[in-house]
Amino acid sequence: MPTWVWVLIAVAVVVLLAAAAWLWTARRRTEHLRGRFGPEYDRAVQSADGRRQAEAELVAREERHGQFELRPLSAPARDRYLADWRVVQARFVDDPRGAAASADSLIQSVMRERGYPVEDFDQRASDLSVDHAHVVEHYREGHRLATGGARDDDSTEDLRHAMQHYRALFEELVGSSGDGGDTTTDPPRVSAGKEN
Repeated sequence: MPTWVWVLIAVAVVVLLAAAAWLWTARRRTEHLRGRFGPEYDRAVQSADGRRQAEAELVAREERHGQFELRPLSAPARDRYLADWRVVQARFVDDPRGAAASADSLIQSVMRERGYPVEDFDQRASDLSVDHAHVVEHYREGHRLATGGARDDDSTEDLRHAMQHYRALFEELVGSSGDGGDTTTDPPRVSAGKEN
């Protein structure tokens, strides 16, 4: 066989190996991101112009998150926030809109103390999605309901649901150790108004 045929075969083998390596790497990245972000992965894919763009966004979130110096709450801080939450939820009876706004502010205070930046809402949700992907949608929904409740046609029922959504994230942030979203101890269940 002529030399050029062997060179062509070698080039084809190298191209095939490179393609296989690229596919394997892409599959591993997808598996990693699906495992880390759970439902947030699917949400990102739906809102992006394709899987590649969504995965690039999620990788960027991980890189930004890697720059944070996250820390768990101290026991006194945790107790203080739990007491503050009880005050916020008690306020709901007389001032549902104010209680929902206070719940959002309290979550931002917990985030700040844990080491998260608290810029605009969308950035907070993106930052939280890295370690708290399973509850960040609660935060989005609570925010949607609470800001919808800021209109004159607010619904106490919407605000109650907003408080329940805020509570899901609050409990995870207050009970989390800061090392990837694991819960070290379960905080007492707190409620916002009447239960379903």
